[in-house]
Amino acid sequence: MSTSAASNNHDQSLPPLQLKHVVKTFGDGAVTAVDQVDLTIEPGTLTAIMGRSGSGKSTLLHLAAGLTRPDEGHVEVAGEDLATMDDRRLTLFRRRQIGLVFQSFNLIPTLDARENVALPLTLDRKHYADEHGDASPSDRATQLLGMLGLEDRVTHRPDAMSGGEQQRVAIARALAADPALVLADEPTGNLDSANGEDVCVLLRGLVDQGRTIVMVTHEPAVAAFATRTVVMKDGRVVDDFAVESGDDGVRHLAERYQSATA
Repeated sequence: MSTSAASNNHDQSLPPLQLKHVVKTFGDGAVTAVDQVDLTIEPGTLTAIMGRSGSGKSTLLHLAAGLTRPDEGHVEVAGEDLATMDDRRLTLFRRRQIGLVFQSFNLIPTLDARENVALPLTLDRKHYADEHGDASPSDRATQLLGMLGLEDRVTHRPDAMSGGEQQRVAIARALAADPALVLADEPTGNLDSANGEDVCVLLRGLVDQGRTIVMVTHEPAVAAFATRTVVMKDGRVVDDFAVESGDDGVRHLAERYQSATA
């Protein structure tokens, strides 16, 4: 399975994501959700951000996506500092360079699978045409859905698909513009164990092809599919380690997570 039909020609010498001394507070500074975080994500990796509720992991992902801005520090995606962008430029940059996958899928219920995947390209039609000539957003969407095993669901709307199928559509949409970085917020949270494992296998397969993915999860069994695990507590990174393969690796991951968050 290859998903490289579209290409933004990412500079592989630049980290897809880099956070430098990032601080984010809420409630006029009463709550520090992210506290002096430094983090560099290398190309072609799957990083699991773990932590208990309130640890700051989801806020960290929102900062990486440019959905919220830091109070201090810098967030750089593919070498571009998100803080230097006005809202319009940030919206265009996010559409082209950051793919987002949500726990609740966030598909538009009145659009079929192909239309959902093609939507970000359709909204950016001139840029897409300049980059890819005669290849239409619909063609790109059809290709991606086929690559993710959904060739027989192309014209189905979300309510006619299972949760696992909907999440695959959401992943296809996140890949449509060939972004430098894919961010996934609890991508298995609304799925049963079998569909959740299928999505994990899919994400790891994309990384093995060179994609860069950062996902938030609180489940060691999901984080076990990653190449790296970053554990957060009280807004800070408290552990950061490579994920080992096999049953021993899963057990080791779970033990380190429990120890770091105790």
